[in-house]
Amino acid sequence: MQIMDFLDQSSILVDLKSTDKKSAIAELVGVLKDTKKIKKIDEIINVILEREKLGSTGIGQSVAIPHGKTDIVDEQVGVLGISRKGIEFNSLDGELVHIIFLLVGPTKMAGQHLKALSKISRLFKDKFLRRTIRNATTAEEIIKIIQQEESY
Repeated sequence: MQIMDFLDQSSILVDLKSTDKKSAIAELVGVLKDTKKIKKIDEIINVILEREKLGSTGIGQSVAIPHGKTDIVDEQVGVLGISRKGIEFNSLDGELVHIIFLLVGPTKMAGQHLKALSKISRLFKDKFLRRTIRNATTAEEIIKIIQQEESY
């Protein structure tokens, strides 16, 4: 499984406008709706926010991976957002989040969902890669960075 299996250029926001966790999640889910990857925006937002109640998906080092599973999607879909100012996400390290990778998967594919989360988490462990993605100015740049990283 590759990240590019569930992320494409149209699902990358290089300048999130939101300033808080809930609105950032809504903004990212809106991108999934705009790109026709989902239809029911409110249900997806609720799934993600319910998962957040279990514990923050702000994993630290300026990264958050909000996620959830639902029967209203047929396959893994992802969206990546970059916040220039940073967003309070109740991260494990207490730092603001600048990179948010939101993932939604079908309930019936829990194993695949966990593999996707693991892949995303491993990608963002690299400090240089995080900085490079954070400094990118276009979705195309971010796609190239991720593709290059996955080719190793």
